[in-house]
Amino acid sequence: MLSKITVSPAPHISQKLSTRGVMGDVIIGLAPAMAAAIWFFHLQAVGVILTCVTACMASEWICNLIRKKPNSLGDLSAVVTGLILAFSLPPAIPLWAAVIGSAFAIVICKMLFGGLGANIFNPAMAARAFLTASFGMLMTTWTVPATVDTQMPKISATNTVAVTQATPLAWAKSAIKGKADVKEVNAMLKGTFWGNVGGCLGETSSFALLLGGVYLLIRRTITFHIPAAVLIAAFVFAEIFYLINPDKYSMPFVQLFGGGMLICAFFIATDPVTAPLSAKGMWIFGVGVGALIMLIRFVGEYPEGVMYAVLIMNAVSPLIDRACKLIPAGGKPHVQ
Repeated sequence: MLSKITVSPAPHISQKLSTRGVMGDVIIGLAPAMAAAIWFFHLQAVGVILTCVTACMASEWICNLIRKKPNSLGDLSAVVTGLILAFSLPPAIPLWAAVIGSAFAIVICKMLFGGLGANIFNPAMAARAFLTASFGMLMTTWTVPATVDTQMPKISATNTVAVTQATPLAWAKSAIKGKADVKEVNAMLKGTFWGNVGGCLGETSSFALLLGGVYLLIRRTITFHIPAAVLIAAFVFAEIFYLINPDKYSMPFVQLFGGGMLICAFFIATDPVTAPLSAKGMWIFGVGVGALIMLIRFVGEYPEGVMYAVLIMNAVSPLIDRACKLIPAGGKPHVQ
């Protein structure tokens, strides 16, 4: 009888879930965003996505070979890391930079910590932060969607003439600084929802991200706690700033649908390895992520704050778990 008992670290999940199954669901959930990226950015999107996924898988395979560990590519976590990283990169980024970012995500942020389940920070967000620090110009050079200009010209964050069509958050930051009309930013709401704007590959179409997020919720691959906390906190902060000065700050839904807010809420912040375990902890974690994103967008110099907000809250996650301890299956022990 004792030989049939499996002893393993918490958490103990009663559902019939596996790492491969969870990662497979995430890949399916990301499929609408992938289709939207290819629709708006054509071969540029295909090149970046294939490069990131291939480089992530190759990096993990090499690490396992060097460490003489079993091949772990079957759990599909490297594929998910590659997709998330690709979706957080500009379409115009050179493929060699995507390879460097992918290798950093897997080798430095995942395998050096011990592999899946041992990493402290979300590998894709840590890699994006590394690329931003190393290749700032490449990470702020965007491509106008083919639906706006069939030639898909490249633009930079300082090219304010093209920014009105291509980067809503950069234009919103210009409005905060008094260099643009906030009404033009608000008028971009429809474009940010359907994806007819520039930006990172996986953040342009909010509609596609919502489809994927609903799929994950229906499949119970994720719970509602973190997505709800992120979006509610972000909306509240955006609404407060908007009510204080509507001539300076954009409408809240522009902030929710613009940039990486939705992909963060459903696919990044919900990473089970780097997020808290308890429901209370998830609420605290999500509120922290949403609030930090908006503070960085409105108060900081950077127009987007997803990667920094996620990494900061990843660092705080162990403290949140300590403060929000899970109750054992048998209830709280009685001290006599």
